Amino acid sequence: MALTTRDVLELHKRWCIADGHADSLMWNRDLCERSDEGHVDFPRLLEVGVKLQCFTVVTRGFPFIGGFEAFATLRGWPREARANEWTRALWQVDRLAEFCRRSNEQVRITTTGKALEENLAEGRLSAVIGIEGAHAIEGRVERVAELYQRGVRFMGLTHLSNNEAGGSSFPLMGNRPLSPLGQAVLEEMARVGMSVDVAHASERTLEDILAHPTARIFSSHTGVRGAGGGWRNLSDEVLRRIADRGGVVGIIFAPVYLGGDAIDDVVRHIEHALNVMGEAGVGLGSDYDGMVAMPKGIRDVTDLPKLTEVLLRRHPEALVERILGDNFRRYFRETLGA
Repeated sequence: MALTTRDVLELHKRWCIADGHADSLMWNRDLCERSDEGHVDFPRLLEVGVKLQCFTVVTRGFPFIGGFEAFATLRGWPREARANEWTRALWQVDRLAEFCRRSNEQVRITTTGKALEENLAEGRLSAVIGIEGAHAIEGRVERVAELYQRGVRFMGLTHLSNNEAGGSSFPLMGNRPLSPLGQAVLEEMARVGMSVDVAHASERTLEDILAHPTARIFSSHTGVRGAGGGWRNLSDEVLRRIADRGGVVGIIFAPVYLGGDAIDDVVRHIEHALNVMGEAGVGLGSDYDGMVAMPKGIRDVTDLPKLTEVLLRRHPEALVERILGDNFRRYFRETLGA
């Protein structure tokens, strides 16, 4: 018997649906209010049964110098928030905290594995904060600990271009390794317990990260090279190494990385990652609100049941539950902190 959308939503209500990446904060929307703009806000996430959403902080654009400042101005950021990369980061973290305070206990910034499990038991959405690029700390390694104290639980060392910490996977960036500053930042992240998001790392920077003996490594949003698609997709070797360290790879929804614009293309990348990493290593990393298109049929997060339906036609329910959230639940339960 074919599943209906209602059937799928009932599964979503029971399962820990989780997503590794949304850039919603930079758009300066009120996430407490349901909107027709963008992909994500609290009402839409709750409606579709999402229990864990990673919200990422963007502080630098590409390729135009000054481009992010212009974007933030257009989006109505206050002048003091736009001043520099550090103020941009703190403003977005504080905005998310304010949205959570106004959510009537429906959403909480989640910083420990225990809190994640409590939120699940009580029907709340867990918001996990990440940073897109260590340029946000402006060369001051001690700010890693400050971000951790403010609730940030993961950071990518680079984003869409090379920075002071290391190399970006963006084309023509020269495949740079981690710099001495990047090594120091990585060491401090390992010390405080902040996970490393390798989604935008160049191959040499990624190799340097993987060489660290204790870094907690995952990818919040990526395609996989063995399934085709875009320039920054991860190789099978890297997928295996992340899986061997207990990490999870969130499969991106953006067609530019999938090599196709259908929901089946998302599934193709998920299935390749499963074949390489095993059932414990694969999750969803949509890149909602990340200035990328979604596959045909997915307008925003409320269309997520369409992906679930396709997966359930091809795989057992228990495996689909792991892909849609249990793997990220396990990863963050282990890495968020006590």
